Amino acid sequence: MPDEPRCLALVPCAGVGTRAGQGGPKQYSHLGGRSVVAHTLAALADCPGLHATLVVLAPDDTDFEQHAPAFRGERAWVARCGGATRAASVAAGLAALRERGAADDDWVLVHDAARCLLRPAWVQRLVDACRDDAVGGLLALPLADTLKAADAEGRVEATLPRDGKWLAQTPQMFRLGLLQRALREAGPGVTDEASAVEALGLRPRLVPGELENLKVTWPGDFALAARLLETR
Repeated sequence: MPDEPRCLALVPCAGVGTRAGQGGPKQYSHLGGRSVVAHTLAALADCPGLHATLVVLAPDDTDFEQHAPAFRGERAWVARCGGATRAASVAAGLAALRERGAADDDWVLVHDAARCLLRPAWVQRLVDACRDDAVGGLLALPLADTLKAADAEGRVEATLPRDGKWLAQTPQMFRLGLLQRALREAGPGVTDEASAVEALGLRPRLVPGELENLKVTWPGDFALAARLLETR
């Protein structure tokens, strides 16, 4: 019998985080005694269904090891091949997974380094929902707030219906071969893996996520994430 497809995590970690206002890459900012990315990787390490986690760094990154000293062992992989965009970093990471023996049918769970409040149970929820899916899927939240469209002056241009609209989160889980093809055809401008897969005419599965699975992006997000960590 052929081997069962493996689940591999891929964490693009080559960004500079200019919006975060932290004076350096936001993934290396500290919350609760360790870096943002260290929190993220600790959660992934606690996911028993993941064969390994690959962190994709910028080629000149010399700081990662000091900010994530616990990330080591047979399931902890690093590749310094990140690109100028998220899509480029993920594509390079997929190629690095192939070099380590990953196959077309293996599942890749791409997760933002800055979603540091991740819980293993949420990852398992995604895996359980998508393992037998023909396309794959992503964690996401149904939109609860009223949605406004703005004009160039920052004024309301229209109120948009929120029915059927979701906020995309990560991890996003797709077969390696499919995701490579999707990113190659979509180009570097896509902001998440699901949109690249959608461009192929496919429909990823939306798996309910959690509000707590926020991505620290703006200065105020760090204070919120710190408070949430304190309550755990």
